Amino acid sequence: MLRLTDFDYNLPKELIAQHPLKKREDARLLVVDRKLGSLTHCFFRDIIDYFGEDDLLVLNDTRVLPSRLVGRRASGGKVEVLLLKEASRMVFQAYIRPARVKVGEKIIFASGKVEATLSARNLISFDLAKKSEVYKLGVMPLPPYIKRDARRSDDLYYQTVYARKEGAIAAPTAGLHFTKRILRTIRAKGVKTAYLTLHVGPGTFKPVRSLDLREHKIDAEQFFIPAESRRMLRKAKEHKSRIIATGTTSCRALESFAAGKFRGYTDLFIYPGYDFRIVDCLLTNFHLPRTTLFMLVCALAGEKLIKKAYQEAIEKKYRFYSYGDAMLIL
Repeated sequence: MLRLTDFDYNLPKELIAQHPLKKREDARLLVVDRKLGSLTHCFFRDIIDYFGEDDLLVLNDTRVLPSRLVGRRASGGKVEVLLLKEASRMVFQAYIRPARVKVGEKIIFASGKVEATLSARNLISFDLAKKSEVYKLGVMPLPPYIKRDARRSDDLYYQTVYARKEGAIAAPTAGLHFTKRILRTIRAKGVKTAYLTLHVGPGTFKPVRSLDLREHKIDAEQFFIPAESRRMLRKAKEHKSRIIATGTTSCRALESFAAGKFRGYTDLFIYPGYDFRIVDCLLTNFHLPRTTLFMLVCALAGEKLIKKAYQEAIEKKYRFYSYGDAMLIL
């Protein structure tokens, strides 16, 4: 039995990155070579050295929406709203805190200029003409371990430079380190780049509560792999080129494609024992203990090697989680 406690580790709180680096490419990069069992320390700007001609780099082009809204009740109490998706016209599925806000109650935004109604449990309705007007009320939905309010700078840094398709409530953080210059350099070397879209949902922060991992269910997330990317993936497999997934989101979408799906929703849960069908290498950030993301990297590189890498990253004071440093698993 795979136990939840097998995927734990201790992280000093001061290593949880609270702010982005001014230069994305200045992030540190820990390169994990599975064949050699080696760990190499460098910087993200050096990543080109680990790519070869005809490799296929896969990037998730989802765009994070400014989906965190702060309003108040008529009585004056603060209300936090995290918009998940539009359920029907101007009605949104949402997480709302505090939970004691009642159905039918009004929530006031923008100093009284906008009102919304809790129309049902976890549903909020806005009296506005366009969805874009709702999101103008919001800020970037930074994860809960970033202990500060979102700033204007997060509009830039909590978004990949290639983000195009709106729909995520969290960034595919492995891609945050890329700059347009680095991507140009990678392509100039002969590395191919393909795009897919997986809209990161609230399940990415959902804790695993089952002691037996096989009992845990991942929340389904919407994804799509366009025809050109599917063609490139098939060609890469045919020519035995390496397929490098950028982030756990790209990895799960790619493995869903290998299982016969290229659109819709995926609830694929990858943990040790999983047989990877299409992903050869993975670029990823450092993940929280006891999470499905940490389990995925353990599935690819092995628990022993990943735990060794994490311990070394802690000793060398790497920056962890969304705004933290990166790991490349070869």
